[in-house]
Amino acid sequence: MSDDDFREIALALDGTAEGAHMGHPDFRVNNRIFASLRADGATGMVKLTPEQQQVFLDEHAMMFRPSPGAWGRGGCTDVLLAKARVAPVRAAMHLAWEAALGRPRPRTLARSKPRK
Repeated sequence: MSDDDFREIALALDGTAEGAHMGHPDFRVNNRIFASLRADGATGMVKLTPEQQQVFLDEHAMMFRPSPGAWGRGGCTDVLLAKARVAPVRAAMHLAWEAALGRPRPRTLARSKPRK
C-alpha cells in the first residue's frame, strides 16, 4: 500500500477533509482527526480505542503497531504501509472515522452487545 492508497481510503469516507498539522497530512471529519500520514511517507496512523488496537495487533501484527509513547497506549495505531493490505486498513480507518463522527461503538470488535 502506498501513502496515496491510504489517502484514498480516508477520503472515500463521507465528510472527510484532508488537512495538515506538524508537517504532515491528516484526515478529519467534524473537525476531528481520525487518521494521518507520517512525514516519512511510509507510515500512516489511525485513532482506535486500546481494545480495538489490540484486535488489529493480534490479527495483523505485520501491518499495525502502537504509535510511540502515550499516543500508542491510548489507541493510536501506526500502519506500516509497505506491509499493509487494503481490507484491514479500511476496517481500522472506518472505526476511527466513526469515533470522530461521535457515533457510539462497542469497546471491542468482538463484543458488540452489552453484557447482561
